[in-house]
Amino acid sequence: MLTRLRNANSAYHDQVSMPSSKLKVRVADILKAEGYITDWREEEAEVGKTLVIDLKFGPNRERSIAGLRRISKPGLRVYAKSNNLPHVLGGLGIAILSTSSGLLTDRQAAKKGVGGEVLAYVW
Repeated sequence: MLTRLRNANSAYHDQVSMPSSKLKVRVADILKAEGYITDWREEEAEVGKTLVIDLKFGPNRERSIAGLRRISKPGLRVYAKSNNLPHVLGGLGIAILSTSSGLLTDRQAAKKGVGGEVLAYVW
């Protein structure tokens, strides 16, 4: 998902589609709430559902997503404790964490006092 978003964003596409899952829908929900994408929707496909994300650009086609990095990988899982949560670009970006309370941003996790697996950084 993150690679498709990164590629579509760098190619200035207006939208990107991918197979849908609960995790991808929740990540898209976080990106919309934080203002990185315009909107997302699920559409019926031949098999399953397709997640369509509308990318957001500024008035002169400036990208709203400057960078996107996957942190935790199958070969090396990265976890963060509640008292040692990552700060992306000194608080200008967000870290997406998978916690026992669901997917949260670094600020939401700090407010709830939970830690978890660091999935990605977005700035």
